Amino acid sequence: MLRVDKLALAIVQDQDAQPLIDAVVARGYRVTRMDTVGGFLRKGNATLLIGIDDRHLPGLFYLIRQHCRTRTTFLTTTTPLDMGEPLMLDPIEVQVGGAVVFIVDVERFEPF
Repeated sequence: MLRVDKLALAIVQDQDAQPLIDAVVARGYRVTRMDTVGGFLRKGNATLLIGIDDRHLPGLFYLIRQHCRTRTTFLTTTTPLDMGEPLMLDPIEVQVGGAVVFIVDVERFEPF
């Protein structure tokens, strides 16, 4: 019987999601993907729900570190003018990617 003590909610960049999912499934973990959008850049993300045994968390964190990289991109911002078109400001360099992982205790797990 599959033992699930924790639920990992991993928010990863779209381009990192599938390689991470493949690695997680290859290790025998179950994963559900939900496509989400980040608030700051409004870019595509994936939120992965991974039910896992507490003893396997270090292995999961290893996989996430291996497959989720930070990257540098440029963001062009606009400032609205009182009248007319918005003013385009110079692009700014921002760091994106990596992963944010929340670990939640699972009180009960019932596979059907």
